[in-house]
Amino acid sequence: MTTPSPAPHAAGVIEFRAGMVFHVTRAASPQFVQPIFFRLIKVREDWITYHGWIWLHGYQLDAKGEAVAQRSIFVQPAGLIVQSPPPVPARRPQPAGSVVRPKQRQATSAAGNGAAQSAARR
Repeated sequence: MTTPSPAPHAAGVIEFRAGMVFHVTRAASPQFVQPIFFRLIKVREDWITYHGWIWLHGYQLDAKGEAVAQRSIFVQPAGLIVQSPPPVPARRPQPAGSVVRPKQRQATSAAGNGAAQSAARR
């Protein structure tokens, strides 16, 4: 005697939160022959879908966990593989002296430096 297979969501309902990272494969949608990693921005609840399918909006990630493209994907939640903990992209080092400060204007007299400043602007 065999038991009936569970419904697609019976294995566990995913509580979607911004920042979650998924491994999206063909189990989620046939379009993902080449699997991707995807960081969620939001679930597109305003877009109409078929039962058992959802639209997700987020970023496609590269192997380092950095965003390479923003996109919306049409998937079955039961086929998504939640990554835990989500890969954190490495922070890019800030170059020394990267703080940009506004230049201070120098006070000039009307007759004094006007010609020199206009020559410097050319």
